[in-house]
Amino acid sequence: MGQLGTNIQIYEQKSPSHDLIYHQGWNGTYAKLSTSNKNDLIAFVHSSFTKPKEVYLADNIHQLQSAQAITSDNELFTRRDLPKSKVYRWTNGEENRTIEGILRYPPGQFEQKHLPLLVLIHGGLYAASINGFQADWENWGMFAASEGWLVFEPNYGGSTGYGSQFIHEVRYQFLSRPARDILSGVDQLVKDGIVDPNRLTVGGYSYGGYLTNWLITQTTRFNAAISGAGAVEHTSEWGTIDFPVFEYYVLGGAPWEVPENYQGEAAIYQLDKVRTPTHIITGENDVRVNPAQSYMLERALYYLGIPVQLLIFPNEDHSISNNPWHGKIKVREELKWLQKYGHQSFETIMKLI
Repeated sequence: MGQLGTNIQIYEQKSPSHDLIYHQGWNGTYAKLSTSNKNDLIAFVHSSFTKPKEVYLADNIHQLQSAQAITSDNELFTRRDLPKSKVYRWTNGEENRTIEGILRYPPGQFEQKHLPLLVLIHGGLYAASINGFQADWENWGMFAASEGWLVFEPNYGGSTGYGSQFIHEVRYQFLSRPARDILSGVDQLVKDGIVDPNRLTVGGYSYGGYLTNWLITQTTRFNAAISGAGAVEHTSEWGTIDFPVFEYYVLGGAPWEVPENYQGEAAIYQLDKVRTPTHIITGENDVRVNPAQSYMLERALYYLGIPVQLLIFPNEDHSISNNPWHGKIKVREELKWLQKYGHQSFETIMKLI
C-alpha cells in the first residue's frame, strides 16, 4: 500500500532495486491486502468518502476495478443521508506552496456557502486525513458534519502522502509551521465564502490536541476549542512520554540542549492570550501524553477566567479503547461544547456569564 495525497492505493515492487508499479483501482483507501498462494485471487478492504468499509475480491491484481464486494457488514450506512466530502486545496502564501485537506459538508448542504466551521486536526504528526470511510471517536468528522458543521481536515506540513520534504520540514517548528498552514486554509475558506467567519471552531486529538492548544494562543478567531490529549509544555512531556525520541527529534535535542526550542513551541508560555472556551479530554492512564498536560491547560484557563471543562476517562490510556462507551461519551460531550459556544463570540459569552 502507498499513500499519495488523500488516497491509499496498491503498488507492487519486484525487488528493492525496481521502481514501484501502480495498480489502477478505485479512488479511496485500500487496506488488509491478502493474496492466494494457489491462484491470482486478491482480497482487500476498501472504503472512500461515500463507501463504507467492505471486503472485496478481485480475480487478479490487474482487475481491481472489477472487484466484487463479498461482505455487506456496513450496508446500513449506505441507506442514510451521509455527509458528502471533497478535497480542498489552497495556497499558503507565506510558504508559497499548495496544501490540501478534506471538506465534509452537512447532509443536504454540499458546496453551500457561509457554513459554521469545525477545523478537525488529525493526529500524528506523521499521519493524514484520507479519502476513506471513518466513523470512530478519533476520526469523527462525519458525525460533526451530520450535526451541521462544515468539517475541515487539513493535511498541514508534516502530513504523510506529500513526500519526505513535506514531512520533515516541520522539524524544530513542529507546531508553529503546521499552524500557519492551517490558519491560511481557514483564511481561504473565509475568502471563498464557504464558511461563516463568525462561527469558527477548532479541535483535535493527540498531536491534533497539541496543535489545538497552540492555535488558541495564536488567534482569537475560534469561538470554541476541543482539545484531546494534547501537550502544552514539552520539557515535562519529554520526561513522561513513552517514546521520548519524538520530542527529541521534532525539537532537535534534549531540553537542556535546545531549551529555546522547547520553550518557543510550547503553548503554556502564551496561554494568557487565549480567549477561546476550551473542552479538554484525557485518559487517566495515558503514558503517551501524560494527563498532567491536560491538568495544566485546565488550571491555566480556569485561572484566566476562560470557560473550560476537563473530562478524564478512568482506566483509559491514549487509545481510549478499554470501554467502548467512553468513545461515545467523548464525541457527545465535544459536540455539546461546540453547540454551546461555537455559534457566538467570546465577548457575547462573557456577557452572559
